Amino acid sequence: MEEVLYNIEIHKNEGSYMGKIYSDIDGVKEFENNRIDRLLRDIIVDMQLALDDEFTTRTTLEPTEFIDELK
Repeated sequence: MEEVLYNIEIHKNEGSYMGKIYSDIDGVKEFENNRIDRLLRDIIVDMQLALDDEFTTRTTLEPTEFIDELK
């Protein structure tokens, strides 16, 4: 059974990036950063914290490992 946990939007504004995450768990949250990698890190860390109780046995990547995989 599949379930959507998050919907994520990322927009580039003048000199910065804005991200919005939508979930039934936390509602809507907005993030902003001048660097896309830091914006992604912030979003990932927030999602990990929100889902920590539900997925405590699942292995997660550290933000630096995730950024290395993007390269």
